[in-house]
Amino acid sequence: MADSLASQIITAIGGPENVRSLTHCATRLRFELADASKVDQNALEHMKGVLGAVPQSGDRFQVVIGGGVATVYENIMHLPEMANAGAASASGEGQKSNADVKAEARSKARGKVAWLDSFFEYLADSFRPILGVLLGASIIIALVNLLISLNVIPNDEASAGWVFVKAIWKGVFYFLPIMVAYNAAKKLKVDPWLGGAIMAILMTPQFTSLIDAKTTTCVENAALGTKSCTANIFGIPMALSDYSGNVFVPLLMAAVLALVYHGLKKIIPESVQLVFVPFFCMIIVGALTAFIIGPIGVWVGNGLGVGLAWMNTHAPFIFAIIIPLLYPFLVPLGLHWPLNALMLMNIQTLGYDFIQGPMGVWNFACFGATAGVLFIAVRDKDKDMRQTALGALAAGLLGGVSEPSLYGIHLRYKLVYKRMLVGCGLGGVVIAVLGWLFPSVTAAGQTVHGVTTTAFAFTSLLTIPVFDQMWVYAVSIAVSFLTSFFLIIIFDYRTPEQKAEVLARAAADQKAAAPAVEAKEAAPAATTATATATATKTEAPAAAAAATTVVNAPVAGHVIALDETGDPVFASRALGEGVGIQPTDSEVVAPVSGVLQTVAETGHAFGIKTDDGVEVLVHVGIDTVKMNGEGFAVKVKADERVNAGDPLVSVDFAKVKDAGYSTTTLMTVLNTAALTSVTPKTGIDVKAGDEVIDIQR
Repeated sequence: MADSLASQIITAIGGPENVRSLTHCATRLRFELADASKVDQNALEHMKGVLGAVPQSGDRFQVVIGGGVATVYENIMHLPEMANAGAASASGEGQKSNADVKAEARSKARGKVAWLDSFFEYLADSFRPILGVLLGASIIIALVNLLISLNVIPNDEASAGWVFVKAIWKGVFYFLPIMVAYNAAKKLKVDPWLGGAIMAILMTPQFTSLIDAKTTTCVENAALGTKSCTANIFGIPMALSDYSGNVFVPLLMAAVLALVYHGLKKIIPESVQLVFVPFFCMIIVGALTAFIIGPIGVWVGNGLGVGLAWMNTHAPFIFAIIIPLLYPFLVPLGLHWPLNALMLMNIQTLGYDFIQGPMGVWNFACFGATAGVLFIAVRDKDKDMRQTALGALAAGLLGGVSEPSLYGIHLRYKLVYKRMLVGCGLGGVVIAVLGWLFPSVTAAGQTVHGVTTTAFAFTSLLTIPVFDQMWVYAVSIAVSFLTSFFLIIIFDYRTPEQKAEVLARAAADQKAAAPAVEAKEAAPAATTATATATATKTEAPAAAAAATTVVNAPVAGHVIALDETGDPVFASRALGEGVGIQPTDSEVVAPVSGVLQTVAETGHAFGIKTDDGVEVLVHVGIDTVKMNGEGFAVKVKADERVNAGDPLVSVDFAKVKDAGYSTTTLMTVLNTAALTSVTPKTGIDVKAGDEVIDIQR
């Protein structure tokens, strides 16, 4: 299948990595590029759907699309390869990408305590790259548990088949410390392979075998059901632990490694750094990790796990309610990573985790709110929101991923949170009550109040089977989901203004589609002579649309040719033949009668289509889109009908000049190619409403 227009444009512009930012105005895409020399201008100019390609000063480039520019812009921003490319909101449209919303939300927690910001970024970037494999492993665990519960496969760890299946997902969590060490080192600008290699030292068969060595002494820990061992290494005692699945040790190790690594690079000559920096790092940091960092990391992880376990045991109601109420605020700010690390530590040290159950309550309250938004979007025929909500809901229910819902919907419409938090709180109460009345029993025979799991799982529909007391968990997430769902449907998620805007847009789309539907339905009747005769007698013939033969001046001033305007896009006639007017008045009016197909919120551009199909663009000033509406008082709305001479916008042209932009108002006939001739009248002074363009059909 051929590439889409959006994909072709990005390829010709030099690829997504060449795009620093992208905006659009009424007719063109405006690129800020890393290197304008990479643009294939010839390919753009001969691309179907592109009217012109115009290089600008510096590394700026414009691609002329015409009236469909907003759609092309959205298609480009939804390309997978553009996910990490620079992006800015479309000027005049007020639309934010998910990345913009994400950055805006996280900026609220930034700046006050710099080291704390850096710490959370460090945690996030140490885990984020491995979320995919963690998600894949959690789904495998869920499916295996489901098949065991249905007696499809036996729960027999002695069988070779079971050992193989377990190894598929166990490998992810066993070697998780190496993955975390790799990412953490990379975040700190250290050779990531060096970080992974040092962490691997503690996971080799030779190191783990020290626990069973004759010279090693071990002490049982009855509270945790584990044992602590100490080996004698060259006369120095070394505390031994099972580091598989541990996440605190690699995080601490990478921080120490960064200090040693960058310190060595300052004192070792560059010519031999490739050999001696890794050499000394492995010896120094490897020893520090084995003797000091590793035991400290295990101690910290155990302490936090035991502390939270105590809270879950002695204050389960508070714990089960506070977790789902905190997560909606932690996730957008990226502050939930410490809890994710604790979940993994709980599984390693306690043999089970009790945080994921309440966390699932929050997730399903989030997904319930998204489902409510989807219901309303379908009801109100809101195509854009329907597409956004459907994708976000699928990612949530099947993958347990809340970010598409948060950044695509919830943070854009603040009323969502008020509904969703009720679902979080009510679901938390349910899981607290049922968890107390029906406690879980761990593999070690411990009784735990609350929903537990022995696996790290993304909370989705597919992973419900991994939870002990599965029915308690299922009831709790159902309550949170349905509460948020119905609250959104009953009370809506939009302000009255936002709702009115959506309904007006849907009505306009329906109205635009009506003539085509009516024509299709009328076609069979038109072929029947009897019906035609009857219609002729009972209905008056529709009046033929008056032919448009002239286009009037939208503003008083001096008329010049497009070549004299200083705008290469208009001068190239990519947007059709027309004129430029150097204004002497502040009032801009409709040059023809018709329907407003385009009204830029910034007030700098208007597109009008006459009843007989002539498309006229009025563009007030050059590059005035950058003024973001300042000095422009718009008096009309899109899809509104105007008559020639009706006011469109009042402009403070003095403010436009002070901002450094040209006031020349450009007007073109966009579909010039479909007409016999379009003849501008230039070199004259006119008043608004005087004829400046002649048209022959």
